[in-house]
Amino acid sequence: MDPNTTYQEISKLHEQTARQFIIKVYAWMTLALIITGVSGLSVASSPLLLSLIFNSQITFFGLIIAEVVLVIYLSTRIFSMSSGMAKLWFILYAVLNGATLASIFLTYNIATIGYAFLVTATLFGVMSLYGYFTKTDLTAIGNLFIMGLFGVIIATVFNMFYRSDALSLMLTYVGVFIFIGLIGYDTQKIKGLSYMNRGTRENSGNASIIGALTLYLDFINLFIRLIRLIGRK
Repeated sequence: MDPNTTYQEISKLHEQTARQFIIKVYAWMTLALIITGVSGLSVASSPLLLSLIFNSQITFFGLIIAEVVLVIYLSTRIFSMSSGMAKLWFILYAVLNGATLASIFLTYNIATIGYAFLVTATLFGVMSLYGYFTKTDLTAIGNLFIMGLFGVIIATVFNMFYRSDALSLMLTYVGVFIFIGLIGYDTQKIKGLSYMNRGTRENSGNASIIGALTLYLDFINLFIRLIRLIGRK
């Protein structure tokens, strides 16, 4: 048997496995985005829900805390739960996130929302393709983006008390740059997950959920920052 032929067959099989895994990740991410949009529209169309969520700081911050807890729980316990539970928690997170983002439908007109979504989807697609096909290891650059993200979070918390419009605008631009970079890095990292979780269908399913959650967060955070910039104009 020709060793080169064997290597090519194995490489082709790995690439096919990675492609199937990525398709599953994007399917779950897309479903989560749809659920978030429906949830946001439903809340924005209901005066009762709007009043319940946004007129009560306890309810609003309670939802925010619940989202953070869910992300941490999924990220740390994803491979110790069943595939069904992982999917359920992910869907619940998408619903909660849509509820807290409902104010977008009241703050911006539908044309602005649609344009921001289109720009986000385009940037996401380009960077995700780059992250998937590039042969360059993006780990070092990705770590820098993660450090930058922590810096943005700290500065944002500080600006909640300082209330500087100039700083807020600068952090928005920096956030756009960071999340564009993270999309490429996370896509490459998720592609690597397909090689690490080829064992059982349960592991593969849970890995696709955590991958979908990662890209979903990148997409939503990029969208929020872009709509702020587009809405200013």
